[in-house]
Amino acid sequence: MTAVAGAERAAGRGEDDPILRFEDVRLHFAGVRAIDGVTFTVGRHELFAIIGPNGSGKTSIFNVLSGVYRPQTGRVVFDGVDLVGRRPHTIAALGMARTFQNVELFGNLTVLDNLLLGRHHHIGYGPLAAIGWLGRARRAEIANRAAVEEIVDFLELERWRRMPVGLLPYGVQKRVELGRALAMEPKLLLLDEPVAGMNLEETEDMARFVLDIRDELDIPIVLVEHDMGLVMDLADRVLVVDFGQVVATGSPAEIPHHPDVVRAYLGGSASEPPGRAGPDGRGDPPRPGDDPRREDPR
Repeated sequence: MTAVAGAERAAGRGEDDPILRFEDVRLHFAGVRAIDGVTFTVGRHELFAIIGPNGSGKTSIFNVLSGVYRPQTGRVVFDGVDLVGRRPHTIAALGMARTFQNVELFGNLTVLDNLLLGRHHHIGYGPLAAIGWLGRARRAEIANRAAVEEIVDFLELERWRRMPVGLLPYGVQKRVELGRALAMEPKLLLLDEPVAGMNLEETEDMARFVLDIRDELDIPIVLVEHDMGLVMDLADRVLVVDFGQVVATGSPAEIPHHPDVVRAYLGGSASEPPGRAGPDGRGDPPRPGDDPRREDPR
């Protein structure tokens, strides 16, 4: 894809009325600046990627978005609502869903039961109605199960639908976690390293589902991922961060050739874009800017 084509694709997603505004946010832990004046927006039909080495502040940004961390300064506006100071369950109820780097499922429950957990914000009846299996509770349960079955079909989970999640392959478990987030019917989906630990086939399957979510379900996505090839293939725009600061923002065609990005992350010259896979088959080999000893401050 040429730089012009990449820019046109990003522009086509539209940012005139963004669903998310992250404005001059600063988050400090004692003397550590986890987020230092980061600003970006996410369009209503956009797949927006955040990349950077370990410890650059990517997970901290996600934790601010989902209400786990409260920044010292700055604004986070989601669909017209200021999120700063709101609790995670309140933000989830507003329509922001998240997956995690590590699988966070109930291993002893079936795929269907784990997916149903994502419907808790859509339950509008009390315990008495549930115990008595009265009309309102019955209708809601039928509707929730129908919604979950649609997700099972969408993510191709039919063969595992009644199996305990703990017995499933890792790649399928990550797919179930994605399905649980979709069960919330989100307005914005946060994906935190969705292909981490996957083999090539599982990565390609997940990439296909992520694109389907954006294009068929019309759900905007914020993606954090270390697989540079995946990011460049999927994203409409890319934000590069390091030590809590923005290095560059642009289309996937522009970012690999940005001099600051090349210098800090990719290594080599600007004429050598990141590769599709390293020796392990999962993303680029280690780069000069990637220090595995650095971790996101908590």
